[in-house]
Amino acid sequence: MSPEQNRPTDEVLRRVQCEFLEMPGLRLTGAQARRMWGLDAAVCEALLGALVDATFLFKTRDGAFMRVAQAAPAQASLRTNSAGAA
Repeated sequence: MSPEQNRPTDEVLRRVQCEFLEMPGLRLTGAQARRMWGLDAAVCEALLGALVDATFLFKTRDGAFMRVAQAAPAQASLRTNSAGAA
């Protein structure tokens, strides 16, 4: 398959973006995305990669994809314990 055939079309990109916009909190693995949109592995990987590069999606530690706007920043608790400090 040529690199041109592995590129997702603008129509497919828009469709995937719309799905993530319409379903806040949508979280899909690559395999789930392939099944949901009926894509082969190479096209799906290119599509998800393009959306990550565009900062529309991000990849979680466990390999799922989520919309960047739905990501909650990690809150580190850095309280100082003045009573316990000696």
